[in-house]
Amino acid sequence: MKLWIAIAVTMLAVDGFGEEDAPHEREALPVEKRVAFMSGHVEAGLALYRAGAPEQASQHLMHPVSETHASERVGIDALGFDATLFEAVSKALEAGKPASELEPQLKKAEENTALMQQKAGGDTKDIIKYLMGTVGDEYGVGVEAGKITDPGEYQDAFGFSVVALKMAGRIEDPKAAVLTTELEALVALWPKGGPLADSIPTPVAKITAQTARVLKAMAALP
Repeated sequence: MKLWIAIAVTMLAVDGFGEEDAPHEREALPVEKRVAFMSGHVEAGLALYRAGAPEQASQHLMHPVSETHASERVGIDALGFDATLFEAVSKALEAGKPASELEPQLKKAEENTALMQQKAGGDTKDIIKYLMGTVGDEYGVGVEAGKITDPGEYQDAFGFSVVALKMAGRIEDPKAAVLTTELEALVALWPKGGPLADSIPTPVAKITAQTARVLKAMAALP
């Protein structure tokens, strides 16, 4: 129980949810963008867990079931959200189990977020555009003067980039290959070993330039 409380407090401090307007802005988003936002947290958490940093992963993997973010989850149960998957992963984190023991559950968590994205529908290009704006905003908060000043935001930006990449793979158009390439280049701006808090970050300007290239590639799509 103490760990869960500590995680909730950490999320408020690290994830920026102490800001008055942020939760309200996300509550007002259409469900497909809220699902994409939540999926970004999941992707960041899974990458960190697999990288052997469960203490960093916890704040992200708790997001789908945390009471702090209950208002963001309105309407997603109908999309097939399986809270028990994330609760099981959270308990495994609390018990100190390595990610290797939980790989089947981690894959199911990934599949569950993908299912919700598909059922939520929406304009994929519009969702990716939203994610790119969020990447820029959060990375700009997470990295300052060449240093990681807010690990949670730095990690979230990675998660949103991964979600955008996976969504681009579902666009059925030959020109989408360019978009996928640009998104792969964006994800590659984080270390291969995961977006760990002690990483040497890519300069903000490079992230900004690459998100601009993603948007340009997307604008070329019909």
